[in-house]
Amino acid sequence: MGDLHFLELTVLAELIRTRKISPVAATRQQLNRIAALDGTLASYAVVTAERAMAEARAAEADIVAGRYRGPLHGVPLAVKDLFWTRDMPTAAGTTIHKRFEPAEDATAVRRLREAGAVLLGKLQMTEGAYSDHHPQITPPRNPWNADYWPGISSSGPGVAVAAGLCFGALASDTGGSIRWPSAANGLTGVKPTWGRVSRHGVFDLAPSLDHIGPMARSVADAAALFTAVAGADPADPTALQEPVASIAAMPNQSIGGLKIGVDRDWGRKDVDPQVLAILDDAERVLSALGAEFVEVQVPDVTQAVADWAPNCAVEAAVAHRATYPARRAEYGPVLSMVLEAGRALSGLDYQEVLLRRMAFRGRMRALFGNIDLLLVPAHPFAPLSLKRMGTMGLQPKLIARLQAYTAPFNMTGQPTLTLPGGFSSDGLPIAFQMVAADLGEATLIRAGIAFQSATDWHRRHPAL
Repeated sequence: MGDLHFLELTVLAELIRTRKISPVAATRQQLNRIAALDGTLASYAVVTAERAMAEARAAEADIVAGRYRGPLHGVPLAVKDLFWTRDMPTAAGTTIHKRFEPAEDATAVRRLREAGAVLLGKLQMTEGAYSDHHPQITPPRNPWNADYWPGISSSGPGVAVAAGLCFGALASDTGGSIRWPSAANGLTGVKPTWGRVSRHGVFDLAPSLDHIGPMARSVADAAALFTAVAGADPADPTALQEPVASIAAMPNQSIGGLKIGVDRDWGRKDVDPQVLAILDDAERVLSALGAEFVEVQVPDVTQAVADWAPNCAVEAAVAHRATYPARRAEYGPVLSMVLEAGRALSGLDYQEVLLRRMAFRGRMRALFGNIDLLLVPAHPFAPLSLKRMGTMGLQPKLIARLQAYTAPFNMTGQPTLTLPGGFSSDGLPIAFQMVAADLGEATLIRAGIAFQSATDWHRRHPAL
């Protein structure tokens, strides 16, 4: 029980299935750890201790009675605080919605419950899922080093999973919000194909850019979470219809013959040497496992990264029109600035953004005609200190550099997998990304499982 909090989700699931650990004991241990550590880490917006214990007891009764539902049954999880959860607050990092209690669960939350998961509570996030926390909210702190950036906007999920305060989490990614906190906290994150997971009951930042996916300790864990929540949803007509059975089958770990593209120019442009070393090591590992690396030329992403900001701003302005500008004084300065920019953009200028985005998507899809995956940095920096970050939303050049390897794949909607690949000279995690063609989650998971079978970066944990 002493090391229970850092078990991988899939390992805990097997212990629960074989009744070596009870959901009640696992949940109680997690709640005790949250009580002991989260006053400093600030990863939770809401902890629902009584409800979690009731769900754990129900899960234990079902399992004892032979009604085992699968690898999430009885496992304590948490979700980013933009997922609707019935009869408990869902604030989306704002103060405006701090008393909002939905009458229903988001589809993804409902599917977690149907899989038997225990919900510990809601995880803190930046205001409206943009770049900065509301001034009245205490930002989560990186458990590896509190002086360093924990990633955004899924700051709470990154900190909680890394610190052993839940066994996995659901999050969202509009421009890097699964990938940055996964990288900063040494986690595995899946940003699925756009529409692969229903957005029903999830607060919008920018609906055509928003992706819903898991953050976890391993690829196998992330696959279990993804499998549980993905799929068509009548409540979300934009959710894709393709089945996810191939993911549930846990693809074979062999990656012999898999073609992985690398761009020796764009993939290394203005990238910190420590990040380059991680990429080189990942390439060596994957090559030794049988992957074939192919040199490619990625379409120029400069305009796509620049277009992400107005695209996001217009959609965010629509998402907030019921409360902004009517309640402008209750918004933080950074999100207000974004909403103002969205409201000011002309229809003609916005249409040009959309047309350029369509063309970029087509060029990127053509690239994947000859490769299975693309290997790129998660971001070009070594781990960033909070002093360096400052108020991120007021540093457009920093945002553009940070988004160079993330925002393009929100603009295209392609799936990505973020993997821990080593550590900086300061002892902070560094990650890399793999990108697939649309609906390529099975290929990503196959490659990720192979990589993690040959490395142990994902099993390193902060000393708390």
